Amino acid sequence: MDNVSRRLFLKSSGAVAAATTVRLKSPAVAEGRVQEVDAAPRTAIAFLLNGEKYDVEVEDRWTLTEVLRDHLELTGTKIGCDRGECGACTVLLDGQPVYSCSQLAVWVDGRSVETVEGLSNGSHLDPLQEAFIENDGPQCGFCTSGQLMAARALLERNSKPTVEEVREGLTGNICRCSNYNRYVASVLAAVGKGREDG
Repeated sequence: MDNVSRRLFLKSSGAVAAATTVRLKSPAVAEGRVQEVDAAPRTAIAFLLNGEKYDVEVEDRWTLTEVLRDHLELTGTKIGCDRGECGACTVLLDGQPVYSCSQLAVWVDGRSVETVEGLSNGSHLDPLQEAFIENDGPQCGFCTSGQLMAARALLERNSKPTVEEVREGLTGNICRCSNYNRYVASVLAAVGKGREDG
């Protein structure tokens, strides 16, 4: 949302949300463990998530990761560092890879977000996901969704990358198992397979 800046976020100010949207609550409030306090400003946002339109009301301080995982229950996006350093929370925002822990949810108003859940077509895995499995890409699996989304962004802009271009495309996504060569091999194996959209 254009009128919510980092400065406004830090000062805890913002617009009052419209009553016609879904009002998301923190898990603790939803479970009745704590009482809701109307302290943080809220904003109504509308965005595309994996091709579907969502109209939700969020607290201006919530990150995109928080909304995806805690409120929309899309837990494929992982939280590794929560500081924009590891890449486990990588999603595509208007086709570009971003750390969702460093994006306020209000900033995605009117935009398109794709998470790892959006890669598959029903029960059919995306060719990139298949290549990761066939080439032993995932080890512990924790960074895999972020690696997949960074790889998806790379292949969308460069359908035949070189080894060096793949390495560059995955830069910023840390693998604690040091499985980088397998991730590179997986992306290269996916080249030319094409994406199943129908």
